[in-house]
Amino acid sequence: MEDLNYKILAINPGSTSTKIAIYENDKELYKKTIEHSNEEIEKYKNIAEQYEMRKEALMDFLKEVNFDVKELSSVVGRGGLLPPVQSGAYIVNEAMVERLAKRPIIEHAANLGAIIAYEIAKPLGIQAFIYDSVAVDELDAIARISGMADIERDSFSHALNMRAVGIKVAKELGKSYKDMNMIIAHLGGGMSVSMHKKGKMVDIVSDDEGPFSPERAGRVPCKRLIELCYSGKFDKNTMKKKLRGKGGLISYLGTNSALEVEERIKNGDEDAKLVYEAMAYQIAKGIGELATVVEGQVDQIIITGGIAHSKMMTNWIEKRVAFIAPVEIVAGENELQALAFGATRVLKGEEKAHVYDLD
Repeated sequence: MEDLNYKILAINPGSTSTKIAIYENDKELYKKTIEHSNEEIEKYKNIAEQYEMRKEALMDFLKEVNFDVKELSSVVGRGGLLPPVQSGAYIVNEAMVERLAKRPIIEHAANLGAIIAYEIAKPLGIQAFIYDSVAVDELDAIARISGMADIERDSFSHALNMRAVGIKVAKELGKSYKDMNMIIAHLGGGMSVSMHKKGKMVDIVSDDEGPFSPERAGRVPCKRLIELCYSGKFDKNTMKKKLRGKGGLISYLGTNSALEVEERIKNGDEDAKLVYEAMAYQIAKGIGELATVVEGQVDQIIITGGIAHSKMMTNWIEKRVAFIAPVEIVAGENELQALAFGATRVLKGEEKAHVYDLD
């Protein structure tokens, strides 16, 4: 196929920021994190209502750097909380936009990625994509069984970053992602630990059934949780906050900052050390749990995400799991690059985009 220069606008909305970047093939041209204050966010009743504000801020930045959107080959947004989808790229269409705007599975800022991408791309006559949505679901049938017939296990995870680092590390090892068994742990405000078996994410330990994180409680004893829910002390929204937003490090130590916790540990705070090491302990347990999925035939363990910058945390985890497989640390997340590179592969014909047609 003829070599062409593809310019891609990548959009990754977060709870209080919108991260954007423009890539020309594999070269980053511009990158910006647009911060949104709590006061600004709180003006809106729901996530979908933030669309105009975030799009306007994005377009203002493009004007600042004198970038003409007519140069774009495609726009790609973070995939939001859709019904289960396959890995890789999806063409954003009106059905997807309507679902994310009016009937998302969960209210999440990522839902705006597809909506903003579509509205920028449509008048330009180019395609908008999402890539490796939060809702990527490739679980094996056996992995869906929860132990309670009323509840089926599903798959919501940091698929974008995890698959990107899996592909990257496999390439660095001179192998194909599709030929390896990898356990990949994303450590951030939320946690995802995933089993990638020959190119498919066949099982996960998600952030509501696995390790606690800076803001999330993770797996907690069910009977005690039921008792707390019906104690009369807390309403439903408060209990939800205890699990997501006020759990984990915040619940025990009053902060969601791993840096602050490490500083406390260095200053001799034994309680902080116990809780922080317990987080590493639970992450390691999640990795060990997933090793059984492939009967111990694990080629590589990867630890990624923002908290992977912490030597203290990664050393604790590696000490417990190195017997399973070699451990690679890929600190941080480069989700904008992952989005842009995914869209570029589609435009080059190296991958085929799916068409969203789910209700």
